[in-house]
Amino acid sequence: MIESIYRWLPRIFGCHCRSDRSFFYKGRQFPICARCTGELAGIMVSIILFWFWKPTILISLLMMIPAMVDGLVQRFTSYESTNLKRVITGFFLGIALSALIAHFTIFAYMNGYHFGQTLRSR
Repeated sequence: MIESIYRWLPRIFGCHCRSDRSFFYKGRQFPICARCTGELAGIMVSIILFWFWKPTILISLLMMIPAMVDGLVQRFTSYESTNLKRVITGFFLGIALSALIAHFTIFAYMNGYHFGQTLRSR
């Protein structure tokens, strides 16, 4: 079971799994990096959070900016982020991605439903 998680989780997240950007527990590296770990936590928290609050599309896009800035600045400069920053920005990214998927799924369902109703009435 554990080996399956270590094999599939990096593929699902498209994770680089670099050891210098990952957490370790009892000497074993997490299957995904710190940012992807935060993203996974954000996705899981979203399942409960969205019962009480669902961010708008604009707020979701704004929540993605810190992860994008942190990652891009790190990529193109000598700046090196910390795992704490990565997990926090990943957490907000996970919530934002979940919200966008929820919004677009609802949009597709509602438009498909209305389109189906117009076909029936013909």
